[in-house]
Amino acid sequence: MGTRWVFAISVAADMVRMEVQNLRVYERRGLLTPDRTSGGTRLYSQADIEVLHRIRELLAEGLNIAGIARVLELEAEVERLRGELARSDDARTGNARPDQ
Repeated sequence: MGTRWVFAISVAADMVRMEVQNLRVYERRGLLTPDRTSGGTRLYSQADIEVLHRIRELLAEGLNIAGIARVLELEAEVERLRGELARSDDARTGNARPDQ
């Protein structure tokens, strides 16, 4: 979900109730990678907004940036492995998935 880049940084910051400078820090730390226009303007997707919400949740739980980066990395790995398992199960049972 959300690979379409549609939100400017100020709009994204408002959507997640964060300061613009925090979004810049999260980008520098590799927590998310908004697209950029040819003029350098950051554009955030709905998926980026979801990551920012997750960052906010993890901050509220007391994690620091390094901890958040690790949690996001592990969550992405879990999703990747779940996808592999589902494809493997489908191949084994002969069920075709509509997204393939």
